[in-house]
Amino acid sequence: MTYSEWAKKLRLPLGFILGGAYLVLARPTLMSLALGIPVAFVGVLVRGWASGHISKNEKLATGGPYAHTRNPLYFGSFLIAAGFALAVHWSMLLLVIAFFVMIYAPTMEREKANISGRFPEAYDEYSTHVPAFVPRVVPWKPADQDPNRFSLALYMKHGEWKAGLTFVLVTVWLYLRASGIF
Repeated sequence: MTYSEWAKKLRLPLGFILGGAYLVLARPTLMSLALGIPVAFVGVLVRGWASGHISKNEKLATGGPYAHTRNPLYFGSFLIAAGFALAVHWSMLLLVIAFFVMIYAPTMEREKANISGRFPEAYDEYSTHVPAFVPRVVPWKPADQDPNRFSLALYMKHGEWKAGLTFVLVTVWLYLRASGIF
């Protein structure tokens, strides 16, 4: 098994284990929550926006957040994790960065190979103009393509509303911990 395959296989289970440990061990303050929660909220919005633009394996997504970064779902996940890390202590951000470099970077490379194989010509042009992770400020507009528009049906199909619900639950939990209730 290659490192990339290992990273893809462990991404979700390891994320749940680390997330559970985070919830048990977190000792946030109201100030740290004020710093981190807005960052995590932006991540939830980015993921929701992205999930409403992607028809997995059917069409190359180039509209909406995909005009800014090729991996807006992962970028949104990074913002969520970074925000929740900041909500506890800035030093936790170092762990989030390490996790993303070790686990998500190889996963993105595997997905790049898959997508470029499915949509070779379109992906070559797209990847020339749109960065893999850190978003470009001005969205890329392909000359000859009609970029896909946001679809609430796709958002619901991908179950991204669960990220919003999880955000609310974790935020309430952290607030209760910061308030000394738990």
